Amino acid sequence: MVALAVLALVVIAVFLTSFSLGAVTGPGRFETWTANRAKHFLIRRASRQIVPPVPGDKKSAIAEGDKLYGIDCSMCHGRDGRATTDMGRWMYPRAVDLTSAEAQSFSDRELFWTIKNGIKLSGMPAFGKVESDEHIWGLVYFLRSLAQSPQSSGERN
Repeated sequence: MVALAVLALVVIAVFLTSFSLGAVTGPGRFETWTANRAKHFLIRRASRQIVPPVPGDKKSAIAEGDKLYGIDCSMCHGRDGRATTDMGRWMYPRAVDLTSAEAQSFSDRELFWTIKNGIKLSGMPAFGKVESDEHIWGLVYFLRSLAQSPQSSGERN
């Protein structure tokens, strides 16, 4: 038991001495893993609240989501969702690549909750007071379609 406590103290000491508060450099693997696990847990828990029904016409919801994405999201995440804009690149945490396995691993319900409520201590704003639930569902569907579209070759946003 004492050996486990000493090991825990050593791990904490190593982490604290190697932790950088500056946002210029990216986070390390441990920080990224920990933050992603915490984010998934908290969003999954929060998204259990009542989420409005999805729109019936998915095709027109995607088209509406495309328009809204261009207005509300592309300035940080890039037009193709791959976080290539200067604004998104210099945020901390960085704007997420919406086509990545990590971003796409969230359920539709969790994505809806994130778009509607935002994420504190990040650059992700809440859109629940400026967009209708139907429009937010359109954004969710559009985000899913981004992951299925081929990466644009060398396009810079």
